[in-house]
Amino acid sequence: MPNNIRIALAQLNLHVGDIKSNLDKHIRAALTARDQFAADVIVFPELSLTGYPPEDLLLRRSFVSESNQALQYLTGEINDIYCLVGHPYSDGQNLYNTCSLIHNGKTIGRYSKQRLPNHGVFDECRYFTPGQSSCIVKIKDIAAGLVICEDLWKLGPVRDAAAQEAQIILSPNASPFEVDKHEQRLSVLHKRANHNNLPIVYVNQVCGQDELVFDGGSMVINRNGDLCKFAGFFNETILPVDIDMDRTPEIKAENINIASTEERTYQALVLGVRDYINKNHFPGAIVGVSGGIDSALTLAIAVDALGKDRVKAILMPSRYTADISNIDAIELARNLGVTCETIPIEPVYNTFLESLAPSFTGRKPDITEENIQARCRAVILMALSNKYGHLVLTTGNRSEIAVGYCTLYGDMAGGFAVLKDIPKTLVYKLANYRNRVHHVIPQRTIERAPTAELAPNQKDEDSLPAYPVLDSILECYLNDGQTIDEIVRQGFQRDVVVKVVNLIHKNEYKRKQAAMGPRINHKSFVRDWRYPVTNGFKG
Repeated sequence: MPNNIRIALAQLNLHVGDIKSNLDKHIRAALTARDQFAADVIVFPELSLTGYPPEDLLLRRSFVSESNQALQYLTGEINDIYCLVGHPYSDGQNLYNTCSLIHNGKTIGRYSKQRLPNHGVFDECRYFTPGQSSCIVKIKDIAAGLVICEDLWKLGPVRDAAAQEAQIILSPNASPFEVDKHEQRLSVLHKRANHNNLPIVYVNQVCGQDELVFDGGSMVINRNGDLCKFAGFFNETILPVDIDMDRTPEIKAENINIASTEERTYQALVLGVRDYINKNHFPGAIVGVSGGIDSALTLAIAVDALGKDRVKAILMPSRYTADISNIDAIELARNLGVTCETIPIEPVYNTFLESLAPSFTGRKPDITEENIQARCRAVILMALSNKYGHLVLTTGNRSEIAVGYCTLYGDMAGGFAVLKDIPKTLVYKLANYRNRVHHVIPQRTIERAPTAELAPNQKDEDSLPAYPVLDSILECYLNDGQTIDEIVRQGFQRDVVVKVVNLIHKNEYKRKQAAMGPRINHKSFVRDWRYPVTNGFKG
C-alpha cells in the first residue's frame, strides 16, 4: 500500500468576484502541478473560486450560481490529479463556506467550515451556516482530513479528524497579514500537529483585497509540529511537497529564512498598493511629496509596487516650505527615477485668502489658514487625478489619523491611504529598511524633526506628544484596550493620556471619511474599529 504522496500547495493571487479569471488560474495551476510536478493532489486556498472575502456578493444568488458553474466546469476539465477547491455551497436553504475534493469528473468529498470567524475583519456569520461534521477523504489510500482556516485555530475540528483516523490534514486558508501573524500561525499549527500526531498542509492565498493583505506563507508542518516546507511570503507560487507518511516526523526545516518584521510589513504595503491599483484598473499613482518622511516612504512603496513609469510625484511648496524640503523631495524623486512636477500653491492660497477676507474680518489667523493650504494641495492632486486617471495615494500615518492631526478634504483626500495603519515610529523603521535595500530616501528626511510646514517654524511636537510616547499610548489604548488609569500606571502623564484619548474619539468623524489603506495591525481603523461618531462615552 503506497504511503507517500506529492502535494502541490497553490499559493495564488485571486481576484474577488472575478470567477472566470480565478477559474482560469485554477486550471493553469492544476495542469502545472500535474504535468510539471507530477503531483497527486493540488490544494487551493479558501473560497478560491470566488476570492476572499466576497462579502455581500454572497447575498446574490447569481454570484453563488456562477461559482457553482465554475466548479462544475473545473470538475469536468481536469483529470488525473485531485483538486481541493474552495467555494460557497448552497443546499437550497443554507450557504456554506466549503471545499470540495474533485477527481476525474467526480466530487470525492465535500467539507463545510465548522468554525466561522465573526471578529475583527471577519463577518462570516452574516453569510454562512457552520458545517456540522468532519470530512475524511481517500487520496492514494491515504486518509486526509479537511479543515478550513479558522477550524485550525479551535480545538475540535483537527481532533475530530484524528479521531476518525485521518493521516494528514489538508487546510485551505484565507488568513490576512498582521505584523506577527506568521508566528501566531506557527504556534497554532505546532499545537494541532503535535497534539494530534498529524502533519498539516496549510495553504494561504497571497493578494491585496481592499484594506486586507494576504501574505501567503503556505507551509507543511510535520507530526512533531515542526515547520518543514515553506512557500515564502508575498509571492505567487506552486510548491510541490513529497510527504512520506512514515518518515514525516524526521523531516527537518532546511534553509527556511523568515523575513524580518520590517521586510514583511514593507512588502505587505507594496502588495496592497499594487493589487488595489491594478485590480481596479488605474493606470498609475500620484503622490504629493513634501520633503517629509511620510511622503518619501509612500513614494518609495508606490514605485516598488508599480514601477517608476507609473508613478508621478507632485511637489507643492508654500511660503512656509523650507528650501531643504524642496531639495530633499527632488532628490528623492531623482533617486527613485520618477517624474517630479512642481506646482506652487501660493497663487491659489492667496486667492482663497482674498476671497475669504470679508468673512474673516476681525479674526486672527489660526488653524483655518493652515488647513486651507492643505486643501489647496488636495485640489491640485485631485485635478491631476481626474485629468490623467491616476489614483492619489495619501501619505498620513496611523499616529496622525488616530488623533486627527490631518486635514479633512486636505491631506486626507485621495483614493488609498498607504500608511493608514503604520504608526509614526514604524514609518522610520520602514524608511531605514528601504534604504538598506537601496538608499533612496535622503538621510536628512529621516533625521529632521517632523513638521507639517503650514506655519512658521512649525513642529509636530508643538501639538502632539513626542511620537514614541504617542505611539506607546495608542498601542495601549487602541490595540490592548487598556483604560486611562491602566496606561497612567505604566508611567505616562495623566494629562497627556487624557488628551490623546479625547483626540481619538473627537476625530472619529474624520476617520469615517478617510480613504481605506492596507491593514497590518490587529486593531486597524477599518473593520477592527467600529466606534460610533456620535458618542457620549468618555472612557
